[in-house]
Amino acid sequence: MDGIFITLEGPDGSGKTTALKAIFEELKTLTDKQIVSTREPGGSPIAEKIREIILDTAHTEMDARTEALLYAASRRQHLVERVLPVLEAGDIVLCDRFVDSSIAYQGYARGIGETGIFKINDFATDGVQPDLTLYIDVPAEVGLRRIQKGMGTREFNRLDQEKQSFHDKVRAGYLNIARENPTRIVTIDGTQTPEEVVADCMQIIKARFFGN
Repeated sequence: MDGIFITLEGPDGSGKTTALKAIFEELKTLTDKQIVSTREPGGSPIAEKIREIILDTAHTEMDARTEALLYAASRRQHLVERVLPVLEAGDIVLCDRFVDSSIAYQGYARGIGETGIFKINDFATDGVQPDLTLYIDVPAEVGLRRIQKGMGTREFNRLDQEKQSFHDKVRAGYLNIARENPTRIVTIDGTQTPEEVVADCMQIIKARFFGN
């Protein structure tokens, strides 16, 4: 595929969704290619239906493996419907979360293990990986403070209800994934201002794909 697949990752409250919106606008000034901004779980009609089930705050009894399988199912549908057609056309996809999220949240924080999560997602994606992943890193306590501050103005979902110990494990998982994939994943300091985070992200994108 000739397209460019860029994902943004980070713990809850990292600011990645806000950063993605700004990156999308800046990218439009750099290229004539089509740029598609999307998210996981969700991003396509069927995948959004699965998202509703996964993130419903009432579904506190959901088994960890059920959760992992639902994420993989949503990911497969989203990939086929939304991501692959854009990449095959030679255009650009910006995606809020991808497989790394499942490894961090279900593999590490839920304790299922990295290997099992990787296997079901490798099956779901047929081996498709991002060309670049920007991991926006913040300590769990910082992210949780932002979530509380943003109550009423952002989505509050089932994972936001987890204790800080869970979010500490998520962050530790992400940091380990980043260490294991130094070529694909670039870590950004998410405690900076939103403008500084976007500037760092754009510097990396420009150097990687636009030669400046």
